[in-house]
This record gives sequence, structure tokens and C-alpha cells, in this order.
Amino acid sequence: MPNPAPPATTPKVELMYQLTTQRGPTALLRNPLLDLLQAVRHEGSISGAARRMGLSYRHVWGQLKGWEVNVGHQLIVWDRGQAARLTPFADKLLWAERLAQARLAPQIEALRAELERALATVLDERTQVLALHASHDDALTHLQDLAASTHHLHLDIQFSGSVDAIRALNEGRCQLAGFHTRQLPEPHTLTARTYQPLLQPGTHKLIGFALRWVGLMVPPGNPKGLHTLAQVAMQQATLVNRPLGTGTRVLLDELLADSGLSPDALPGYHAPPQPSHAAVAQAVASGQADVGLGSQHAAMAAGLGFVPLVQERYQLVCLKSALDSPAVQALRTLLAGPSWAHTLQTLHGYAPDDGGQVKALHRLLPWWVFR
Repeated sequence: MPNPAPPATTPKVELMYQLTTQRGPTALLRNPLLDLLQAVRHEGSISGAARRMGLSYRHVWGQLKGWEVNVGHQLIVWDRGQAARLTPFADKLLWAERLAQARLAPQIEALRAELERALATVLDERTQVLALHASHDDALTHLQDLAASTHHLHLDIQFSGSVDAIRALNEGRCQLAGFHTRQLPEPHTLTARTYQPLLQPGTHKLIGFALRWVGLMVPPGNPKGLHTLAQVAMQQATLVNRPLGTGTRVLLDELLADSGLSPDALPGYHAPPQPSHAAVAQAVASGQADVGLGSQHAAMAAGLGFVPLVQERYQLVCLKSALDSPAVQALRTLLAGPSWAHTLQTLHGYAPDDGGQVKALHRLLPWWVFR
């Protein structure tokens, strides 16, 4: 009888980090194999992948051959005279890893923020630390870099849902919270019912941050022609959702109500949700879903198509008593300056929104009526 095949070896993961002068564009943990596969997929050739990564053809070819031995599977279709392409196994491996990292992005960002906070206070005694719990937003990481490089201000960002972020502020676990709503949400809506119990005029103050477009993230070219939630329901396109307590879940439920649609009309609405816009984008990009609601910036970063639905106001909130603290004053000065406005103009789907200005709750969230 032939000897049984040895059991497959489950890969083990070791995490490492390095100190740099500039943050990378994403929260992804770097992996040489996956970076190589991504480059081959993008460029369509080994030589193109080598140029993209600043390596020699011989080095990339050798690395890929070595990885094929390590993982026990063919990764590249090596047909002579044809462009290199990933095997089905390599395709599956790449998408699975990228989706897992997108799901973990908030935790990765939190870990990185904690390490940076600890190091910042040692490397520069002038550094002030400002704790911020916020709904995940790509512009916040750019603000974090700008604050550290220009104002000796370290933003200790912990990403969570909008509701949990405001609760953390009210419980004293942070000095600022970040959340997002429609620009002028109506009274008697789900947005009002969600946030009114958490925010109180005279106690909380809003600080201008940014406007951003949110809409349908779809595969390139929008093959199903999805432009509204009604079309998503009519075509029974599979949706990837966000968790309860997130601002995007609140927005989706409001848009469904506006369209006269039941959540049950959308396949995938009740399926396990994804924790961030980036994770939703990766789920669509990998073919696990047909459509998701998310930011234009996340869609563009994943190479997806985007159908704008709503321009949201992403805003920061603090207790009135914290407005005069040095760290909050430094942040407001930064948000009001030209550098922040320029940064927003370089990000897909973002626009300035009275950065740094203090605004009353009853003006932007008109749910309270005063005699």
C-alpha cells in the first residue's frame, strides 16, 4: 500500500515592526510573498513586478520559486511566451490574506497607535498626547501623521463604531470622539434616535473635520449596473454589511427606509458583517459580495467602482470642558490651517468642512427645540 500523504502544515505567523520616518499608505502588515503576488497580479509579468518592487527579475523569480516549495503549491503559471499569471491557488491565497488583514485593520491601527504613543513621549518630550476614539476613517491616519510632524501632537486613535466612540468619550476613556452622519440629519430619524441620547447641548461641542462621499462600492465597471439600493434589491445582488453600532449601518438602514425597502430585501444584509470600509471593499474585490456601502476613498484604494449616494459630515466631538486644553487647542489650530485643507484635497471623496471650528449641536444635529 502507498504511504499516506503527510498532513498539510498550517503556516505560522510572526509579527514584527520597524521604525520609519513616514507611515505606509495602509495598515497592512507587510508580507514578502503576498506583496510579490500582488505585484504580479497588477503588472501581469515577472519583469513588471520586479520593476514595481525595485528588485531584479532574477531575485523575484527566485523568490517565487522558493515560495512555491515552501507552501507546496504552484503560485505562477509559467507558460513560455505568455504573460505570467497567478494560479487559482495563489489567487485564493492573496484574497484570503488581504481580506483577513482588512478585517483586522482597526486592531492593527490600535496596536500601532499604542506603540507610537509610547515611543513619542520618549523621543520628544514636547509631544502632547490626545486620546481619540473614532469610527474608522482614512483621513484620520493622515491627520495623525500631520499632527506629529507639525504640531508635536500624537493622536492616540482607537477605532470603533460611532456609537462606541461617543460612549468612550462620555465614560472618560478619551478626550475626543469621531462619528459621521448625513450633513443635516432630520429629526425623528434613526440617526436622531441613535445619537440624541448620547449627546447633550451645553455639555458636548462639535469640531469641524471633513466631508466625505459614501455610496455603493461595486466591482470595476459596475457589471450589474447598480446605482440605487432598489436596484440592489431588484437584482438580488449580494450585499456585505457593517456591524450594529456603526455609523454606516445607521446610514444604510435610513437609506433603506427612504426607499421603502425592508432589510430582508437585500441578500447578505443579515450575514456576518465586516468591521471597516476597507474590509467591505476587499470582500467586494474578492468576489465574496456584489456590493457594499462605504466611502469613495476605500473603494478607490481597492480598485473598485463607486456610485455616490450621500455626502456625509464626519465630525469630532469633545466635552465643552476640554475645549481649552492645550492638546485640543493644538488640534483645532491644525485643522484650521492650510496643510489640512491641502491634505483633504489629495484624498478621493473628501472635502474641507470648517476645520477646527467649534459648532453647536443644535445647529448640525437639529433634534433639540429650545423655547
